[in-house]
Amino acid sequence: MIQDYAIQCLKDEAQAVLDLIPQLDENFERAVQMIYQCKGKVIVTGVGKSGHIGAKIAATLASTGTPAFFINPLDVYHGDLGVMTHDDVVLALSNSGQTDELLRFIPMVLHMNVPIISMTGNADSLLAKYSNAHISVHVQREACPLNLAPTSSTTAALAMGDALAIALMQVRGFKPRDFAQFHPGGSLGKRLLTTASDVMRSDDLPILPADMHLGEAIILVSKGKLGLGVTLTDGRVSGLITDGDIRRAMERWQAEFFDRTVSDIMTVAPKCVLPDTKVTEIQRIMQRNKIHSVLVIDHERHLLGVVDHYSCMV
Repeated sequence: MIQDYAIQCLKDEAQAVLDLIPQLDENFERAVQMIYQCKGKVIVTGVGKSGHIGAKIAATLASTGTPAFFINPLDVYHGDLGVMTHDDVVLALSNSGQTDELLRFIPMVLHMNVPIISMTGNADSLLAKYSNAHISVHVQREACPLNLAPTSSTTAALAMGDALAIALMQVRGFKPRDFAQFHPGGSLGKRLLTTASDVMRSDDLPILPADMHLGEAIILVSKGKLGLGVTLTDGRVSGLITDGDIRRAMERWQAEFFDRTVSDIMTVAPKCVLPDTKVTEIQRIMQRNKIHSVLVIDHERHLLGVVDHYSCMV
């Protein structure tokens, strides 16, 4: 069956990736340290399929805190070498390690005393020989039935590039907020950069006097459509009641319920946040305290707005 061909290909490529694990050695750690200590940028280079993989690795590095970009070694002879400085590191990809266009580029790099990290399937290659660190991505055979088309080898190089980027993220202590800065257009970046002031409701807030009877409070809380009411003292937040508080009060006091006031059931220290609090932090506060809303206040505890669970779903 045709699906069998696909299954075998996936098995071969998966095995090629697993076979990389025993190949990890001090060269990988040296490469990570070289990039981590680099004061400039990582210039990734490669030809053909290795070039495509190199471009993806450069993009992954750049989006995870390591300044990097891809350069085709053929373009070096037409002015692109000017982007390279002594503070940079070159990451060169070649399965054979003998690619002619790449080998002609390497002497220029050596002349500028720029350190080289190579990623090849041939530890005895010239590229590996002239590198400061060689990362082995050797595969037994390609997934291609003719053992010709770059398949397992490119998958292995791609996976090793990801391993390099992830290791650097760990060494750098890369945090979600850092990721957001490099991905401002994505949904994750949007959540990580959005603040309380961006999503809070600030108009028609249900403000309840502390001495209001609960029968009246029910109506205002219902009209507010936030499931809560806020009490203020001298313009500052002093308490909060929720529809859950009201239900529990009805069960507890029954006939006496309508004689009770907001002050009898309100929480006098409700969870509050400042306008610049990130939505992700608000979500953590809600989860930790098992609540559905927080109040947004200024430094004098003046009420600015309310952020509820649905507001955080940006």
